[in-house]
Amino acid sequence: MRYIRLLGLFLKANLLVELEYRANFAAQSALGVLWAGLTFVSVAVFFTQTDALGGWTYEQALIIVALFTIISGAVRFILEPNVIKIVEMVRTGAMDFVLTKPANSQFLATLRYAQYAGLADIAAGGAIMGFALHRMQYLPTLPAAIQFALMLISALAIVYSIWLVMAALSFWFVKIESLSELFYALFDTARFPVTTYPGLVRLLLTFVLPVAFMTTFPAQAVLGLLDGTTLAASLGLAALLVLFSAWLWQRAVLGYSSASS
Repeated sequence: MRYIRLLGLFLKANLLVELEYRANFAAQSALGVLWAGLTFVSVAVFFTQTDALGGWTYEQALIIVALFTIISGAVRFILEPNVIKIVEMVRTGAMDFVLTKPANSQFLATLRYAQYAGLADIAAGGAIMGFALHRMQYLPTLPAAIQFALMLISALAIVYSIWLVMAALSFWFVKIESLSELFYALFDTARFPVTTYPGLVRLLLTFVLPVAFMTTFPAQAVLGLLDGTTLAASLGLAALLVLFSAWLWQRAVLGYSSASS
């Protein structure tokens, strides 16, 4: 409960900051919705020439677009601003003030800041998913909804772990902008079904950078097409990455030299 209250205070403080610059917030939110619209259009263009993309219909592919947009929004909302701050604090020595506080350093460092414009992306993704389900005249069953919830949680945990690893690497390399750019470049493939890609690339996007677990498999879950083995694999992968990233963070913290030393 203590950490939930802290998270609430962090979100409230960041909201007050956002409200001081309403024009910037509105512009960033509009930009997020625009990018979601461009992603929507990019997929629609493909279906002007074909009825299926990697075995997925137009409406089914839109579910993947929706998930891509939602996860992108979550990254913009909570992960990106904190990783940027971590890099800056390591470089300037301000990380001292995080590590000396009587709370878990990973929690404080990765959840302290928020960029509320990311919520516009999440809302846009939800709207795209609602549009796709309406076009299909499909309402997920209770088992499908439960599977989808578990897969979405797993996807967010996987993305969080990847960004936490990048944050931990900043303790050794300081500048990690190229890593975040690499993540975005590879994650951009998640806007399409993983079955769209040829065999080797498909394997890489499933088992090396687990893009399939972020969008394609959760989309299968909401459509009632996910098998139990994939669900178990997703939960296991998410748990493994969360544990590994937390371990790497602790190792990074132990090697931090601080501003005074």
